[in-house]
Amino acid sequence: MYNGAINVYKEAGFTSFDVVAKLRGILHQKKIGHTGTLDPDAEGVLLVCLGNATKLVETLVDKVKVYECVMHLGVETDTEDMSGVVLKTSAVDCTPDDIRNTVMSFVGGYDQLPPMYSAIKVNGRKLCDIARAGGTVQRTPRHVDIYSIVIGDIDGDKVTMSIECGKGTYIRSLCRDIGEKLGCGAVMEHLIRTRSGDFYIDKAYRLSEIEAAAKNGSVGKLILPTETFFMDIPAFRVKTEMAVAIDNGNMLPLDAFETAGGEIPVDGDRIRVINDRGNFVAVYAYKSNRRAFVPEKMFL
Repeated sequence: MYNGAINVYKEAGFTSFDVVAKLRGILHQKKIGHTGTLDPDAEGVLLVCLGNATKLVETLVDKVKVYECVMHLGVETDTEDMSGVVLKTSAVDCTPDDIRNTVMSFVGGYDQLPPMYSAIKVNGRKLCDIARAGGTVQRTPRHVDIYSIVIGDIDGDKVTMSIECGKGTYIRSLCRDIGEKLGCGAVMEHLIRTRSGDFYIDKAYRLSEIEAAAKNGSVGKLILPTETFFMDIPAFRVKTEMAVAIDNGNMLPLDAFETAGGEIPVDGDRIRVINDRGNFVAVYAYKSNRRAFVPEKMFL
């Protein structure tokens, strides 16, 4: 089984679930999860976790994301993008300065109403499933963070933007809200995610590339090991006699490690734990009231 993360270039026409399903077939393993849904028509970075790295999904979803977007003014659809049913069209009589000022007014935090066509669940059902069945439900606005917007071309009713944002942000809904504030309506016409946390589009692999690598036995080179996400904290190897303790996820006293001496850790200090066979197996945190390290996350 592969353990780690792979930076996938999701192509248009695939859902994020499609990507996971195809990778299960390519890699012949079930334990796979992605770190942030992309719409079927959207493209770009979809970070996928494999094996024990699936324990990192919730953490990696929180990372900053960057999108390149084309917004189409003067159109409103049920899906908030160009794939949906057109509900209304309007004349676009706002000036480029009106557009710039309105777009930039969304930089910062605001409460965003998520779209009906989304994977958010209400009472156990996805909003998109309810919408496809012709239904609608009350949605609660959610706080989202827009860290920056860089406006590119403004060509008639088309606006190109680069958006840096936090988790849970729907770019479709951002376009909708901009259009509503301008008074002409707007939808998302095109979207590419160029960055997810520390993963960039120029280092992303298409499914065809991953499949080819799996067939020639080199797919491991495309996978970032789970330990890589914790290289900013020190590593300590446990003594051989502590092998059972670490395998069971037990607390580890200060003398459990091969490295002796050094400063007494401060409460909350985190370490990478390496087992007696040299494998990364866990992240532990020091608890001063116990004078021991306790498991924070196990990767056995």
